Amino acid sequence: MTHTEGQTDSQTLVDIFNAALAAVDPYNAVLKSTKVESDQLYIAGAKYDLAAFDRIIVVGAGKATARMALAIESLLGRKIAAGLIVVKDGHKEPLSIIGQVESSHPVPGETGVAGTLRVLEMAHAADEKTLFICLISGGASALLVAPAAGLTLQDKQEATRLLLNAGASIAELNVVRKHLSMVKGGRLAQAAYPAQVVTLIVSDVIGDTLDVIASGPTAPDDSTFADAWVVIAKYGLQEKLPPRVTDYLQRGIAGQVAENVKEHDPCLDKTRNVIIASIHQAMAAAQEKSAQLGFVTKTISETLQGEAREAARFLAQAARAELAVMKPNERRCLLCGGETTVTVRGTGKGGRNQEFALAFALEIEGCQGMTLLSAGTDGTDGPTDAAGAMVDGRTASWARSLGIDPLSHLDNNDSYTFFQQFDAVTGTHSHFKTGATGTNVMDIQIVLLNPNHFKKSS
Repeated sequence: MTHTEGQTDSQTLVDIFNAALAAVDPYNAVLKSTKVESDQLYIAGAKYDLAAFDRIIVVGAGKATARMALAIESLLGRKIAAGLIVVKDGHKEPLSIIGQVESSHPVPGETGVAGTLRVLEMAHAADEKTLFICLISGGASALLVAPAAGLTLQDKQEATRLLLNAGASIAELNVVRKHLSMVKGGRLAQAAYPAQVVTLIVSDVIGDTLDVIASGPTAPDDSTFADAWVVIAKYGLQEKLPPRVTDYLQRGIAGQVAENVKEHDPCLDKTRNVIIASIHQAMAAAQEKSAQLGFVTKTISETLQGEAREAARFLAQAARAELAVMKPNERRCLLCGGETTVTVRGTGKGGRNQEFALAFALEIEGCQGMTLLSAGTDGTDGPTDAAGAMVDGRTASWARSLGIDPLSHLDNNDSYTFFQQFDAVTGTHSHFKTGATGTNVMDIQIVLLNPNHFKKSS
């Protein structure tokens, strides 16, 4: 099957994106990596004799966790004695055994705290005859939340907000969050000890680093209280933090509060972490789909990070360079994956993918034959109902001719409003809205270079 003249570039972008999503469906990812045969549970090559356990407890948190739990229920059914997962608002699935709590993201909420305390109770009740299955995916840092002794949820919310708005990377944010928590940085594994712990993970971080994904509730943490303070100082937040947070971090640095779980801690001897899906599978599927559609495909990066508008400039330059050497009738597809950040300086509404798309539109203004989709695989981009946006070389000038200034919207971090207005006036579908996808492996950017096939597909 090749790309036909009857299919718009925007439809092609959606088809490639959907192929990437299908490859990281959490339900299928669990079933690919686990099976049950004659009372033996096999997980990524390791064997667990179910007859050796009195109880199986399933807990977890994250945007993809409900579909993971659905798969575990289909595998183990009534063998599961108890369970509870904390999911993002709107991400529930029809589970029959494992309980579900919905909570807010990316700033943690009260229901997340209540759910996490119940998860910790289940962990503390586990013993050496318990198989403790933990399901973790992106979003769990905000959903699996239990403030350390002496801290309040409001303290953590304010610290999270300050770091997000300052443009801190997810890794930096998690170094701080881990040191304000009763559950992160290996503390969930510590709470469940001496149970046998196995954690299935859908990764949403660059490099699939175990201690960064969901702030590593069952992984060793090599960062320290001092490292957390370095992040605070880097963004000049020393005087802005809630006083209790400052005090707690300073007491940690002084050795008055126990550090998180480190490598070689005995509690980790009975803990196994298995990554079952990540950006790699999504990108491979996107590459395969675009090739099927007749495109010569190149992956530019699976580790795209930094400021969204800077990353957009980088990708636009790469796209222009490709376009300059293309033969007539040739079609190319460029792919990126990763997670950018936005330092919020304006008062508008948006998300990193919409900001990326808007910045890209300005970078490629007037450049024919180039179309981009930038979208979050979870279906949500920042505090909006969009997953991302699609743009091409005509988007910026077309908007300007209609009295919508793309640059002022970008400067005000108001990409959401830009695309809402643009679609309303033009009748196009630049705003890419999928609803919750049930998975989460960071963001994907797809660029089609199609000089001989260019329609108003914004």
